[in-house]
Amino acid sequence: MTASLKAVQTTQDLNAGSTQDLPSLIGDLAKRAKAAARQLALAPAEQKNRALEAMERAIRNSVPAILAANAEDVAEARANGASSAFIDRLVLTEARVAGMADGIRIVRNIADPVGKVTERWQRPNGMTIERVRVPLGVVAVIFESRPNVTADAGVLCLKSGNAVILRGGSESFRSGQAIHQCLVAGLREAGLPEAAISFVPTRDRAAVGLLLSGLDGTVDLIVPRGGKSLVGRVEAEARVPVFAHLEGVNHVYVDHTAGLDMAKSVVLNAKMRRTGVCGAAETLLIERDAAATHLKPLVTMLLDANCEVRGDADVQRVDARVKPVTEEDWATEYEDAIIAAKIVGNVDEAIAHIEHYGSHHTDAIVSEDRAAAEKFLIEVDSAIVLHNASTQFADGGEFGFGAEIGIATGKFHARGPVGAEQLTSFKYRIHGTGQTRP
Repeated sequence: MTASLKAVQTTQDLNAGSTQDLPSLIGDLAKRAKAAARQLALAPAEQKNRALEAMERAIRNSVPAILAANAEDVAEARANGASSAFIDRLVLTEARVAGMADGIRIVRNIADPVGKVTERWQRPNGMTIERVRVPLGVVAVIFESRPNVTADAGVLCLKSGNAVILRGGSESFRSGQAIHQCLVAGLREAGLPEAAISFVPTRDRAAVGLLLSGLDGTVDLIVPRGGKSLVGRVEAEARVPVFAHLEGVNHVYVDHTAGLDMAKSVVLNAKMRRTGVCGAAETLLIERDAAATHLKPLVTMLLDANCEVRGDADVQRVDARVKPVTEEDWATEYEDAIIAAKIVGNVDEAIAHIEHYGSHHTDAIVSEDRAAAEKFLIEVDSAIVLHNASTQFADGGEFGFGAEIGIATGKFHARGPVGAEQLTSFKYRIHGTGQTRP
């Protein structure tokens, strides 16, 4: 497997398909995915799990080939002037590839959601009604920079009985191809159609528009994973349903009852563990009654960790290195070592600030006041709300899902990390004994 990947990945034309009839290329890809989806919907859990086991093995055996492909992507991105935050999202290491494989194993071990009866009841006329989970069909995932999405999306769609079309970013094209080959090897070994996990073989941006059109009903769901411009375009142009979050403008609120050590640990991790992920904190809110004891230690800690702090007048007074904050900062997803900070009067003001400027993604409170924490958890209208924990737990793997196809911040069908169960819909099965309606 590893040798074949080496032969394939570094020599492929990076614009494969761009000189062909692109609508025909993408249309054929979608038609084959639709046919594969019909087979997957009926595939037994054991067969899907065999494929996942083979995919995990292929990923682990192909680490050198995957890293070599990724090194080419990273070198090209650096040459094009990509930011350090962008490079962090793009780069793969042995540990990150191992994490992908670990995620596949976890997905394999979770219960198969397809066919699960979630509710059952009997009507007075004797009919029994069941509500049963079923796959969505064909999912198109359009993503930028993060090559691990190739594996995450592929295996979650397989587990949930959906076919998937992966359209990776041009920056991670080689990495995505290398990972995709491992997934195809797993499908082949388990006797499942290779079109169940398809990878768009071109960097041509016109492919995105074709997927957004729905391709005459062959695509059932679009999932964008990327920056504001990508997600905005998908939500504006898609002719099919979309699971999306526009951005992660996430907050950590620290009140006067918070232990300083815990507050420092949570804030530092929430901001600086990985600044380019969507769960990174972008705004620090500190209760006025905590300012005397918590403000300077927290601000100094961030600055000393090479995080730029942009603050209001109160925050600026504690350290000359703090830069003035602007109105725009409060609604900005930096994806970098920058944080906005301000003093708020109480938990109500914190909640009001989050409601006004936040993106309904992930927000946290650090507090030992149970009433304040409960109020925050109930009233903050975000997909994920945490008490005394880092916002960087906004991740499907950390929820026990093995992986995620994205974080949904809308309120329909799925919200928060979208795992295998969230990639199913339902139908009703009715068992009768000859009943007719009067």
